[in-house]
Amino acid sequence: KPTEKKDRVHHEPQLSEKVHDDAQNFDYDHDAFLGADEAKTFDQLTPEESKERLGKIVSKIDEDKDGFVTVEELKDWIKFAQKRWIYEDVERQWKGHDLNEDGLISWEEYKNATYGYIL
Repeated sequence: KPTEKKDRVHHEPQLSEKVHDDAQNFDYDHDAFLGADEAKTFDQLTPEESKERLGKIVSKIDEDKDGFVTVEELKDWIKFAQKRWIYEDVERQWKGHDLNEDGLISWEEYKNATYGYIL
């Protein structure tokens, strides 16, 4: 009986949950570049405010301060933005599970937060 074919290639995680189709919109790119939470903030800005904030971000991306953003600097920024989101999400999850706020998550706290058991 044939077994299910396994993919042996390690794929990079997606940079956004949104569809990557630049012909339709740039939502995927915004999430990848800014991080999902920051992209939501930018959606609420006027074009002038957005341009000003992006200018400040580009200054941060240009690590060698030569006035240009290299491919490597852009890759580093995107990795930074994604890691920042992951760390913030882990912190939110931890706070949601540490019900007595003692810095530790007991099995009872985990069950309560995850499955809704009463302590």
